[in-house]
Amino acid sequence: MSPTHTGVTTAPLEPCGREEHQDCGIRDVLDRVGDKWSVLVVVELAQGVRRFRELQRAIDGISQRMLTLTVRRLERDGLVVRTVHATVPAQVDYRLTETGASLTHLVKALADWSLTHRGVIAEARGRYDREHPDHDIR
Repeated sequence: MSPTHTGVTTAPLEPCGREEHQDCGIRDVLDRVGDKWSVLVVVELAQGVRRFRELQRAIDGISQRMLTLTVRRLERDGLVVRTVHATVPAQVDYRLTETGASLTHLVKALADWSLTHRGVIAEARGRYDREHPDHDIR
């Protein structure tokens, strides 16, 4: 893939059948809603409609290319709606769909859990790193 490639890969979700593994495609959904950038875009759009540049400014460290890929993937999954306004230059904004909005309470719960436990996790990481100095897993 080239550095400027912004196409969305379109591997189909596999339908659930009686003989398939019980995850029934849940990995595909978790890959999307569990990736760093998607979560941050959902968090930002939970505040309301945003233009592309507003999203980019609000999400520290995201490149234009990564934001483009992320919102396209979220749009493909039915979590985000992209609206192009007929202005010169064209204005594009994004908002959560009903399905995307239903995800926000789960994301907030995860963020709250992370804040509550970040100290304990930092201590555990420090302890692990001291006990296993030859294991670089970061």
